[in-house]
Amino acid sequence: MHFHYALVDDLISREEFERRVEEKMQECGDLIDDVTAAMLVVGELDRQHVKISGLSGRSTLFSFFGKVITVTPPKEFTRQDGGKGWVAHLILADETGQVRAVLWDEKAGAAAEIEAGEVLEVIGKHAGKLKNDITVLALRKSPCIIECGMSVHPQLAPPERKDIRIRILHLEDPKTITRRDGSTAELIEGCGTDGTAVTRLMTWLPEIFDDVLPDTTVFIRGALVKARNWGVEFVIDEKSEVTPDDTCISFSFSTLDTVKNEGDWSVEGSIASLQPVRAFSSRDGRTGHVRNIVISDGAVSLRAVLWGDRALVPLVRGDHLTMYNARLRQGRSGEPELHVGTGGFLVVAPRGLEEEVEMEGTVIATREGTFLDDGEVRYLVNGTLPHGHEFRVRGVRSGERITISTSEEIEKDAVKVRSLLSHLTGTG
Repeated sequence: MHFHYALVDDLISREEFERRVEEKMQECGDLIDDVTAAMLVVGELDRQHVKISGLSGRSTLFSFFGKVITVTPPKEFTRQDGGKGWVAHLILADETGQVRAVLWDEKAGAAAEIEAGEVLEVIGKHAGKLKNDITVLALRKSPCIIECGMSVHPQLAPPERKDIRIRILHLEDPKTITRRDGSTAELIEGCGTDGTAVTRLMTWLPEIFDDVLPDTTVFIRGALVKARNWGVEFVIDEKSEVTPDDTCISFSFSTLDTVKNEGDWSVEGSIASLQPVRAFSSRDGRTGHVRNIVISDGAVSLRAVLWGDRALVPLVRGDHLTMYNARLRQGRSGEPELHVGTGGFLVVAPRGLEEEVEMEGTVIATREGTFLDDGEVRYLVNGTLPHGHEFRVRGVRSGERITISTSEEIEKDAVKVRSLLSHLTGTG
């Protein structure tokens, strides 16, 4: 019954499920077994089968019918431990949407017996972070009829190579990524526009952008176009070629007062307020980060939510933010919010009069960044000074930031520490 309980484990407890199964068997005079009784209980909870649009629910397993749109034959691959595996994909659809069904190892062999147009009954589960993918645990052909189109949804379409002309808007610094096998590689992410939309760019060949500057146009021959959950991505690899281009491609930011409809927006504004970074555990057990801020252009304010690495970008009030590909959604309070995640980008520029300063204080390292605190004021500082140590720094202050030019560690003043403790305990 564990298999069946997983279909409803977000609705009732395991004990309640077993109680209902036992009750159902008694009602039927022991004419049905526990498996049939379990399926009846699942059906009463309206989880026997869901539509494809309902596969975003929270239960561990899902049961649904889907019409086969495409079949990708089994493909052999090498696992991290060196062993061999097989994987095949199906695009399944009903009148509510489409989903990619992933078949692993022995189940992948079933793809050879499946044809487009057939209807399958599937039991599966979410495939990690990919909300459009379902890992198949069991399937069988079904005689039911599903009326739907046979064209693959763009988000599920296989990657294809295209020649693109694009104005580079932003390029991140190279980032070192550790692969599953322990090796490392450098990744560059950025975004650009073809004049109609802002699109994410990425490459594992950082040298390909050595001579490319933001706000210049390039022609990319053979870019790999991939559909993601958050939009389209252009991948530049060893089969691609990037060359300068003289074409003028226009781009302008949207003003905050025009950001009203759901979709992707690129805007500018200053940080009016911000909350601390919060950590959370995702459905697959991974740790994520989120941060809520409010940006303003002086006349209009708008809430924004930063996710993942974007939430960990050091920020202080007054910073000028440029957001690319921020997705507008309705927040829990019903107010619109701009969400910046994997497909979006942040560019931070400190704002305020610049002045040279010298300051002594205690280093406080947090998820929000590294700060120097003298007991009265606290400033965000660049660099990786050790937490809890006393430092004297010289540099340029702009707003609530200090860009350090020189720093030196200083010994703790015992008299100052005792005085501070006395003040805090009221014994002074």
